[in-house]
Amino acid sequence: MISWTGLFILCGVLNPALCCDWLRHYGHYSNISLTLIQLMGGELTEEESPVSFPYRLYRQIRNTEVESQLVFIRDGLELISGLYLHDNLSSVTWNTEKMTHFLMSLNRQIDGLNTCVSMNSTADNRLSGYYRRLKTRTLSHTGGSTASWELIRKETKLHLDQLDLLVASIKHSSAASRRRSTTTPHQQ
Repeated sequence: MISWTGLFILCGVLNPALCCDWLRHYGHYSNISLTLIQLMGGELTEEESPVSFPYRLYRQIRNTEVESQLVFIRDGLELISGLYLHDNLSSVTWNTEKMTHFLMSLNRQIDGLNTCVSMNSTADNRLSGYYRRLKTRTLSHTGGSTASWELIRKETKLHLDQLDLLVASIKHSSAASRRRSTTTPHQQ
């Protein structure tokens, strides 16, 4: 029989996604967040962001180990949440109750992911640099105008969609890894 200590050591050695039961719940909270980001305002703006979306960074993170991907997801959610902690929300025309629930959902996802990765691990500096530029070129330059907040909401949705795809990729890889590890030599 495996002791709890043995199980924790095993989880530390194995692929973190195999031991991160919380990923089963990620989709539920992500769906809540995506629904709330849509419902808290009107139609998403068609205006282009002054900061290019970091699609290349998302493609690159897919080629890293799972722990790095989980840290990237957690840090991305923290950075998204940080955008909404801006001093000037006075021009926001959103449903504030839905925005509060949106932020609570993000925090639930962050807390869940913290059970899967080290609190001391941080994602790529390019991710935080992107969010810093986004905040500066939208909210700071405009004083938090309604249009800049709508751009933030649009960019948030894009990030949440990309993070969902990354989690789906992790789950798929983890399931494939489990299938390979349960295959006996005569079944191959």
